[in-house]
Amino acid sequence: MIERLLSDYSIEELEELISYMDQPKFRAKQLYGWLNKGEKFDGMKNIPKSFLDALADDGYYPQGIEIEKSLTSPSDGTVKYLYRLKDGNIIEGVLMKYKYGNTLCVSTQVGCRMNCAFCASGLEGLIRNLTAGEILGQVVAVNRENRVESERGVTNIVLMGSGEPLDNYDNVCKFLTLVSDENGLNISRRNVSLSTCGLCDKIVRLADDGYSPTLTISLHAPNDEMRREIMPIAKKYSISDIIKAVKYYFDKTGRRIIFEYSMIAGKNDSEYCARQLAGVVKGLACHINLIPLNYVKERELEGSNKKNIYRFMAELEKQGISVTVRRSMGSDIEGACGQLRRKVLKDESN
Repeated sequence: MIERLLSDYSIEELEELISYMDQPKFRAKQLYGWLNKGEKFDGMKNIPKSFLDALADDGYYPQGIEIEKSLTSPSDGTVKYLYRLKDGNIIEGVLMKYKYGNTLCVSTQVGCRMNCAFCASGLEGLIRNLTAGEILGQVVAVNRENRVESERGVTNIVLMGSGEPLDNYDNVCKFLTLVSDENGLNISRRNVSLSTCGLCDKIVRLADDGYSPTLTISLHAPNDEMRREIMPIAKKYSISDIIKAVKYYFDKTGRRIIFEYSMIAGKNDSEYCARQLAGVVKGLACHINLIPLNYVKERELEGSNKKNIYRFMAELEKQGISVTVRRSMGSDIEGACGQLRRKVLKDESN
């Protein structure tokens, strides 16, 4: 029997399924509402049990992800979630709480094949893509756990967990459609950020297909030679390729581009690098986030000290570039940028 995750379905697809099973059309909206609340079949009180049993008998199941465990940072209140998928795989995500709302860092793949030199997610390579419903399930599960009365637990989403979102293009795009559906979570795409290491053809396709999340480029170097040393994808796409693609994205969507730049001691943190970086982004509608490099024990890179980070920032500002230093949250629970992985599953197998 083929198993099918109902959370992968749009409301239109559910209506087709409902029709096939000789149920009234309104049943699709009921089912969709329960799915977006994270309910299992036994909690869907206004739907006939006979129909739910028929769905189960045909191999349909409502939720593909469960919160296995959560870890809360004593320093800043950041919560790291360990989710278990139906096939037993583990992924991680992080909820960061701000005055303006709660931002959830969401994974799009189990593992990652990009293998950037500073990141834990790529240590084991790509295990598999997540489906649209599994990506959505992370938001649904955390939203359910953190909702207070009628308020959302999750108000903003960043696709910056494990995996390269544009390497899982179709599922990520369907997720963007599902999460913004007014019949579901109804989270505006303007409240969703998508982080990519620079798959230029997919950036162009994203714009052409009508999607407009905030596009965040993991740049991390001011020139191609240095970028190739820390990001294997740079062997395929040059920085000039990326700039051309993001200009196209901006022209199609009107959305300002964000560049992420991890500060690596003795590697990319000199004032000369800052001037090079300013030259790369000059004239673009963009902002640069400087990220203090977070510790990953299997990687040999060290983060820049505060003095060098702020000197770098000052040089960019001198060149007229919009820039901030990102506040590092969750590093004490290995939930900060670059630290997410399949660690619990790996520990269990050992």
